[in-house]
Order: sequence, then C-alpha cells, then structure tokens
Amino acid sequence: MDFTFFSQQLPKIKDLPLPGEASHFKMATGVRIADMRAKHPKKKNPKKAAVMALFYPDSQHLTKLLLILRKTYKGVHSNQIALPGGKVEPEDVDLQATALRETEEEVGVRSGHVRVIRALSEVYIPPSNFEVYPFVGLYKEPLPFVLQESEVASLVEVYLIDFLNDDNIIQQKLSTSYADNIEIPAFKLNGYTVWGATAMMLSEIKELLKQVL
Repeated sequence: MDFTFFSQQLPKIKDLPLPGEASHFKMATGVRIADMRAKHPKKKNPKKAAVMALFYPDSQHLTKLLLILRKTYKGVHSNQIALPGGKVEPEDVDLQATALRETEEEVGVRSGHVRVIRALSEVYIPPSNFEVYPFVGLYKEPLPFVLQESEVASLVEVYLIDFLNDDNIIQQKLSTSYADNIEIPAFKLNGYTVWGATAMMLSEIKELLKQVL
C-alpha cells in the first residue's frame, strides 16, 4: 500500500472507538481469556511499559510496520517478536514519552521524527506482571535503523499488505506460561510466529486499520 495514501488515512483512527479486549480475545488462549474476563485476579501493582507500532515507507514508498526480534536471555520474553518499547523510567513525563524513548534506544528512531497518532488499549502480561501501553506512530522520512545490540537481535520489517492479510492468522502449538504444547492463535509474518501480548496489540491495530483503509 502506498505510504502517502496510508499516512493520510491513518489519522482517522483517532475518531474510532477502541475495540479493546474484544480484539485482544481473538489472539488469546482460552485460559488467558478467562483470566482477562476475571480482570486478572493475580495482578498486583503491575510494572508499566509502553511500545510503539511504527509505520514507515520503504524505498518503493510502500508501507511497512516495524517489529523486532528480542535477544535470547533469561526471561519470559526471550527470543520473541515484539514492538519496540520497554519499561517506564523515572525521567519519562508520560507513557508516550516512554514509547518514544525506548523506540529511539532500541532501533535508533529519534523521537522528534515520529508523529504519534494515538494510544491504544493496554495489555496486561501475567508472567512478567507488566501492563503495556501501545501507541501508533508514523515515521515519514526514515533513516537507517540502528539496533541496540544488548536488546535487539534483528529487525522484522513487515509489509502492511501482509499484516492485513487474514491468511496470515494461524493456529500453532506452543508452550506458554499457561500450559505446554497448546494451540494458540498467532500472526505468521516474515516467517516468524507472533503470539501473546504482541499479537493481541496487533489485533487491535488491524481492526482499526480495516475501518479506515
């Protein structure tokens, strides 16, 4: 999809009601849905984080969405596909500032070059006790990305047309914090399986985009 057209249409999502949990449910396991409907009874003083869904043009002016592959480390989100972002720090004035700062740190995109369109519905992640707040932004004149080597293994640059293609929603057996070898809904993007909280956030973005494109 042409980026000029996309960047003209994307701001229209600001006027739409957020699908929220209804869109999250589509990419969640049955156990997690039950937990969400119970308003996460185990949630206690969750840590806060923010992420950025960044849309930008490639050299042919086609629209892409930036995802990252996290490094392998001792943690629940090791080697997973994610949106750029991270935890709130004391110097952040608000959650949007967190998303912008972390995006700059992880992939080298300067905050002043991003036009933030809107905030989306938060997603609670039980294994790490994080509440994550996603934002959608436009990066109209992209410079070469610079990876934070300690955090990011590689970039996953997804064409918008592939992201919006319903054929790229799959069911796959994985082991999660809830159970071993269970079938979960996921996105299949650039050969990677995108599941869990990131898939839930992407589901809301996809529903909003399909209303304006």
